[in-house]
Amino acid sequence: MQVFNLEEKNSILNKFIAEVRDVKMQSDKMRFRRNIERIGEILGYELSKTLIYKETSVISPLGVSKISLLDEELVICSILRAGLPLHNGLLNYFDNAENSFISAYRHHSSKTEFEIKVEYLASPSLEGKTLILADPMLATGLSFINVFNALKAMGTPKNIHLVSVIGSKQGIETLQKELPDHVKLWIATVDNDLDEHGYIVPGLGDAGDLCFGTKLQH
Repeated sequence: MQVFNLEEKNSILNKFIAEVRDVKMQSDKMRFRRNIERIGEILGYELSKTLIYKETSVISPLGVSKISLLDEELVICSILRAGLPLHNGLLNYFDNAENSFISAYRHHSSKTEFEIKVEYLASPSLEGKTLILADPMLATGLSFINVFNALKAMGTPKNIHLVSVIGSKQGIETLQKELPDHVKLWIATVDNDLDEHGYIVPGLGDAGDLCFGTKLQH
């Protein structure tokens, strides 16, 4: 798996990362969701530089212009529910993409032990298409792996891109071991540690709760 870590070069992305981490700003759910969306837009823009383009003629009022436009069938798949604002950011730029949604959540057998359960999938065929799989938090890597395996029933994509806001080094290492070499990960920032509950440190907390409110635990 190839990793593209955008924090390696300073950009306006730093502002949005700082704001989603800031506990004083997290109470503004609308701003939190919008910042995740903006991060998705930036990640999508960077990802777009690696896609396939075809030269096209565009007729203006004064003549004809040649320009290269995207020449791939894209499917954006977000992991519910936290992935929805990130999905929207990607869809703002890839507005002709098809859309897929899948659930993945932690089912705890104890305070520190859990398994990832996938219970819902709505997706078009992925056969021969470019899949963009979005989840804001890459902690242990198990959600991406379980979702990746669940999506195999929908066909074999031509290319696969993972998109995430914050990840842990441990989670990225797990994905590198478990996923094919041609998969690409686009991530805004990487933290060093996971706590005993499998959450990223310093991270930002529970992205789903911060976007949409707290939930009852299973």
